[in-house]
Amino acid sequence: MQHMVDKKFVGFPDLKHTEFQATRPMTYNELPRLVRIEQELATITAHHERIAKAIQLFWGHKDCVDYIQKLILSGGDGSGKARIGFKREVVAALMNLIELHEVKQL
Repeated sequence: MQHMVDKKFVGFPDLKHTEFQATRPMTYNELPRLVRIEQELATITAHHERIAKAIQLFWGHKDCVDYIQKLILSGGDGSGKARIGFKREVVAALMNLIELHEVKQL
């Protein structure tokens, strides 16, 4: 038993208050572009899976923004399936996708 007492304790080091900094969650605009796109598509998918799939199909093409704008303005997707409207979070996601699509990649 004496042998165990003589050993030095090995564990977590003592942290001094000055050794770490306070953190905060990243704001939306600080998130990587692809993460923001995935978040917006997840919001749309939760409410309108078919529309999210269409956006993914058009993504990167010049007609993608036109398609999203028509969704917002006309309430339909051009296939005769008129909409009464979108929930606020879906409209916000669609508008954010328009902005993210227009960003030039370096």
